[in-house]
Amino acid sequence: MTQPLDSDDLLTGDQKKRLRGLGHHLEPVVYIGREGLSPALVKSAEAALSARELIKIKVGQNCPVDRTAAGRELGRLTGAAVVQIIGRMTLLYRANPDLPPDRRIALEQVQGRPAR
Repeated sequence: MTQPLDSDDLLTGDQKKRLRGLGHHLEPVVYIGREGLSPALVKSAEAALSARELIKIKVGQNCPVDRTAAGRELGRLTGAAVVQIIGRMTLLYRANPDLPPDRRIALEQVQGRPAR
């Protein structure tokens, strides 16, 4: 099982801002429905995170788990940072060093704003 991460410790505010911008146009790739957080759903989310690093998740109306709790729990189960939860949408990020450099999200480039 993957190690649970606290997204507040994992990502800075500037990094979250960049990820929110990148995730804005994404379509959900994982849908949490009436089955809730089943092992198959967690496996699907892990595969999506490995392939993309940043994924959007939609919690269906018939999900037995609270929508906020479902996003946070899926983040914990996959070892991903919860970037944002708005309504029924959750944005998760997990770095994958095995991806080719041109497909990775370069968060180390995000530095604080220059002092004025």
